Amino acid sequence: MTSFRGLKVLVTGGASGIGLATARAFRDLGCNVAAVDVLKGPQEQGISSVIGDVSDRESVNRAVEEVVATLGGLDIVVNNAGIGAQGTVEDNGDDEWLRVLDVNVVGMARTASAALPHLRRSNHAAIVNVCSIAATAGLPKRALYSASKGAVLSLTLSMAADHIREGIRVNCVNPGTADTPWVARLLEQAPDPDAERAALEARQPHGRLVLPEEVAAAIVYLASPDAGSTTGVALAVDGGMAGVRLPPRTDGGGQSRAKTRDEQATE
Repeated sequence: MTSFRGLKVLVTGGASGIGLATARAFRDLGCNVAAVDVLKGPQEQGISSVIGDVSDRESVNRAVEEVVATLGGLDIVVNNAGIGAQGTVEDNGDDEWLRVLDVNVVGMARTASAALPHLRRSNHAAIVNVCSIAATAGLPKRALYSASKGAVLSLTLSMAADHIREGIRVNCVNPGTADTPWVARLLEQAPDPDAERAALEARQPHGRLVLPEEVAAAIVYLASPDAGSTTGVALAVDGGMAGVRLPPRTDGGGQSRAKTRDEQATE
C-alpha cells in the first residue's frame, strides 16, 4: 500500500502484543510511527517510543503533543491501550469497574480528544479503536470486560457520525482471543494451562488463537487511505467466532487447529 508512505501514526498500548504488531506493520509500510505506552517499548528502528498513560488526561495531552512534535503531524490514531478483567458481575468491586472502564473507554476518548485538532489538519485522517468479540458475543466470566468493549463499539459508531464531515473516519476491530502477553499471563495462572489454551482455541471455529499480526493487518486496512469510504465499521478478526457455527464433530476427534501462515509457508 504505497498510499501509506510518510503518514504519521500514533498507536497506544504500542509496547507489546497487538499494539507492537500494529506499530511494526505501519512502519513496514513506510509510515512514521510512535508507540505510546505506560512502559518504554522495545527500541526499534522506525518506531518512536513515547511514555503516556491513557488513564491520565494530562499524560495523554503531553504524549500526543510529543508525538506530533516528533513525527511532524498526525494522520492516524490507533486506540489499542486497554486492560482485561475476569469474573461475573459478583466478582469485581466498584473500584475495579471504574478502573477498567476508565482505561478501556474513557482512555480512548481522552486520546481521541487530544488528537482531533491535529487530525483535522490531515488529508487522510483515521481513528481505529481496538474493540473485542466480547462486545458482540456473550462470553462467560467476562462481564466487566465485555461491558467496557460494548461501550467501545458504541463509542466508535458515535465518533464516526460526529467526525465524518470533518474528513475523519472512525472504525474498530473486534479480535477474538488473541495470542498476546495478557492471555499468556491468564494461561500461566490456570490450574492446567495446556487444557485452558486448548479450550480457548476450540471455541474459535478456525481452531487456534488469533495472531497479533492478523489484527494489525485489519487495523492497517481500516486506516488506509484506500478505505476512504469505510467508516463506522466493526471488523471481526475472530476466526469466525462471531458468525460461524460448526456442527459437533462425530468422529470422536478434538477440535482441529487451522494452520498459521508461517506454518503453511514452511510446508
